[in-house]
Amino acid sequence: MKLVGMLDSPYVRRVAISLELYGVDFVHEPLSVFSTYNAFARINPVVKAPTLVLDDGTVLMDSSLILDYLEALAPADRKLLAQPPAARAKDLQLLGLALAACEKSVQIVYEHNLRPAEKQHAPWLDRVSGQLLAAYTLLDKHLSQADSEALTQASLTVAIAWSFSQFTVASVVKADAFPHVQRHAERLEQHPAFKRYPIK
Repeated sequence: MKLVGMLDSPYVRRVAISLELYGVDFVHEPLSVFSTYNAFARINPVVKAPTLVLDDGTVLMDSSLILDYLEALAPADRKLLAQPPAARAKDLQLLGLALAACEKSVQIVYEHNLRPAEKQHAPWLDRVSGQLLAAYTLLDKHLSQADSEALTQASLTVAIAWSFSQFTVASVVKADAFPHVQRHAERLEQHPAFKRYPIK
């Protein structure tokens, strides 16, 4: 398999780390949707990261859809999502919050980096920042009550989201305001799979 995209994307990074945890052999091709657009388009004309090219040439995109496929392939001892419905719902709750935090962080980055300063819309940035902080407030509360440190799709995505937010919008997301998320991410960033695919 071939994973296409840059590790500065939390979506690419969560797929890379998950592939490692699933024990799936793959090649990482670090193409950018900006600086290497044409090269990316030759693999996937939609130019969406992450893109996963399967061994038979099938092209998958969107991290959650890619991970749904990989979860279906994984043997029971390597699955990253809980199987019982109630436990699965709790995992999906955390995943929804973590992915919302990723999305809102990306929106802030794009607003600041891609839109001219005179065209940036302050009310929109305030709204997105509020949504981002709400996601981390809820995640911090959940993690303060967590009774397990198991490495799951939910736990790894929370850590990846946090590291991305701290890498890109730390001025909005103050680390000391979310101590449980901070400690959680620091712990997981020491895992070999995280170290092999660092944010950069």
